[in-house]
Amino acid sequence: MTLVKSTLGRRAFIRNTGLAGGGLVLGFSFFNSCKPKVAEAVGMELEMPKEWFEINGYLKIGDNGVVTIMSPNPEIGQNVRTSMPMIVADELEIDWKNVVVEQAPLNTNLYSWQVAGGSRSISSSWQNLRMAGATARQMLKEAAAKAWQVPASEITAIAGVLSHEASGKTAGYGDMASTAAQLEVPEQVELKEITDFSIIGTTRKNVDGKKIVTGKPLFGLDVQREGMLIAGLVHPPAFGKRLKSFNADAAMGMPGIKEVFSLKLYEDDFDKMAFHFTAFNEVLVVVGESTWQVFQAKKAIEVDWEDAPDVTQKMSLFGNQMEVKHPAGMENSEGHMSKLKELIARNAKVARKDGNPEKAFKNAAKIVERSYSCPFLAHNTMEPMNFFAHVTEDHAELLGPTQTPEWMEPAVAERLGLPLEKVDIQMTRQGGGFGRRLYGHFMVEVAAISQRMKAPVKLVYTREDDMTQGIYRPAYYATYRAALDAENNLIGFHVRAGGIPESPLFANRFPAGAIDNYLAEDFTVDTNITTGAFRAPRSNFIAGAEQSFLDELAEEMGKDPIDFRLELLKRAEENPVGNPESNDYDASRYAGVLELIREKTNWGQNQEGIHRGVSAYFCHQSYVAQVLDIVMEGDKPVVEKVTAAIDCGIVVNPGAAANLSEGGAVDGIGHAMYSGLTFKDGSAEQTNFDRYRLIRHAEAPKAIETHFVKNDIDPTGMGEPPFPPIMGALANALYKATGRRYYHQPFITDRPPLVG
Repeated sequence: MTLVKSTLGRRAFIRNTGLAGGGLVLGFSFFNSCKPKVAEAVGMELEMPKEWFEINGYLKIGDNGVVTIMSPNPEIGQNVRTSMPMIVADELEIDWKNVVVEQAPLNTNLYSWQVAGGSRSISSSWQNLRMAGATARQMLKEAAAKAWQVPASEITAIAGVLSHEASGKTAGYGDMASTAAQLEVPEQVELKEITDFSIIGTTRKNVDGKKIVTGKPLFGLDVQREGMLIAGLVHPPAFGKRLKSFNADAAMGMPGIKEVFSLKLYEDDFDKMAFHFTAFNEVLVVVGESTWQVFQAKKAIEVDWEDAPDVTQKMSLFGNQMEVKHPAGMENSEGHMSKLKELIARNAKVARKDGNPEKAFKNAAKIVERSYSCPFLAHNTMEPMNFFAHVTEDHAELLGPTQTPEWMEPAVAERLGLPLEKVDIQMTRQGGGFGRRLYGHFMVEVAAISQRMKAPVKLVYTREDDMTQGIYRPAYYATYRAALDAENNLIGFHVRAGGIPESPLFANRFPAGAIDNYLAEDFTVDTNITTGAFRAPRSNFIAGAEQSFLDELAEEMGKDPIDFRLELLKRAEENPVGNPESNDYDASRYAGVLELIREKTNWGQNQEGIHRGVSAYFCHQSYVAQVLDIVMEGDKPVVEKVTAAIDCGIVVNPGAAANLSEGGAVDGIGHAMYSGLTFKDGSAEQTNFDRYRLIRHAEAPKAIETHFVKNDIDPTGMGEPPFPPIMGALANALYKATGRRYYHQPFITDRPPLVG
């Protein structure tokens, strides 16, 4: 075992010996020791102080030996409600069948970093959740040692049973829980050796699985309270518009309607954090007795809208001040692409430069240049935005699906004029997030509505509300250029990437550091269309563009695509260009997933009728390589199989991790092939699934196979890394199957339709 200082002082514990029959309650508040980057946490390129990343665990041991482990982080389908307690349980040495998992509420005194974003739930809490279990185990051993008058070092703890071999004495955890609650917190504890894990590394079923498939009320839309009213919103019909006046007489005359009023969400002087972002700060609210009544009344309101002026919003991101500009006017998708193409041809801001790329391109015998683009995307969570609130004069109770309860709590408190300790936020299971629920304006909206109505209220968005109000995945554009000499050697590489309103460029990721003459530039375009984090922010486009270009470049150079990537990675590992510390990736781990995928797919052995594409990418501190197989059914390409090789460090729950790999592959294929959101005069043209194309069951891969690299590295991201590279693998396989390259998403409209 590894001996570590517990760092858990007396103040970090909440003890309660008043449990029926005796028991132990341990609440842990501790700091994360992982190396944090806001870039991976929320899709930004800013460093963050280590001490900001706090993670909390909470456990109760009953007198019967049953252990309740609280899961502090929001559950959005990534299965942390199972995986996080598994870590505590393994170090605690309790039989998993005796564990009960509960969702912790937001508690900024006891818990911190209660966030679902950036694939950091496991990675940011790994050491500390282990310490939580190990500390409780040590206290139980010391309790037994005190009772039996023997050294604690002679006591073993296995599967919830304490034993002293010399005396033959044994006791269950429940027998010693009350005594353990009286002991001092140990100054240091022993963590298990990785080879001794008994729960970590084994597949455990989703603790909510049965409840989900049997329709138990777990989600925000399931919330029901006595006397609860329903609220709906009416927002401007276009970005660039705002409310001028309205007439609600007809709506107020409809059955069940209680009130119609305008709501200004944030005052102009409110100190906004990035995740307080909202598309329209002033909206109309309809409150009634039922969802149907409210939705019908929304249609009956007469509204006059006016043009909105230029707006510059000041906000902060973890203490760093930033400005977001929203120009006046109604924008169109054709104008968006024209602007991107115009700016891509101009000089952009240099993000990284190695060697002399200008000279390399001037002296090149051949230049390969290709451009790639993708449209705005709606998140389209299965469960539309919703939240419940019951606000009284001195207390606010909120309940619903959110990825950022901790970050939204101050906004709710300020809007209501209540101190933080009077705001109680609890989390339901969420029907999808993908970054959309990082922006919790709907929590502030429902709190303000409940305060006005002096009643419990559930706010419910329609699908149309969700799809037309933002917050979207930005639109991106990138041009790649490669300079080849007379012998077809790669002597220069240039990427210029931009987007509306952010650039997708990661200047220090592969192939940076592997090419003598390298130039990375970026640019941005202001917009009044609200955008934000989307699964694997920025990586979700740039990975596919980069990997498509590398494949085409390998073909131009007459090289196998995997061999070509491995050659570059070998250079980056053995003789990197520039400062090796500036490269974001570990070349050996990157090469490792390519080697593994080559082995598992028998790459290079041609199979009749199978057209293969490969891709590999690094993000959220993890490495993923994927091979996608296509077969042609007549003139229709069909995805037969996806094989993935993933290095995400220690895999806590292999079954759940495989599910994330599968979901990422299906999601990525669907968005790259079919999805897109376009605008006409500031309005989204796709307002529901009759016009917004998502992947269908019959279009998903027939098989998905995932292989994990086995190592002793602490866990890294898993929810997002399988998503970005699959788009490149798809494009490369489509080329092999159809003989055409695909550059502009969605691929179904890039050339003549691929699917009827």
